[in-house]
Amino acid sequence: MRIKIRNLLILILAVMAVYGIILTVAELPPYGMPDNPVHNEVSERYINNALEDTGVLNMVTSIVLDYRAYDTMFETIVLFTAALAVVITIKTSKRKENGK
Repeated sequence: MRIKIRNLLILILAVMAVYGIILTVAELPPYGMPDNPVHNEVSERYINNALEDTGVLNMVTSIVLDYRAYDTMFETIVLFTAALAVVITIKTSKRKENGK
């Protein structure tokens, strides 16, 4: 009896999850339409006001270092942590191979 109730609850949860996914996908904007959120004014602002806002002549540098500095900093931290984990793993596996 408990297994049937558990399976029924799992089924209900799965149906609710699929229903939620279908509703979310139905609310997405149509692909390729010019009024999609992807085609908003942010890129125009970056292109037109980068020199005045940041004082940097290179537009890519102004976006990466001024507009998106925190995002870039955290991406760098994640990459550094991943590289450090790889180095530690390699050193640990070499010690085990050498019998230490």
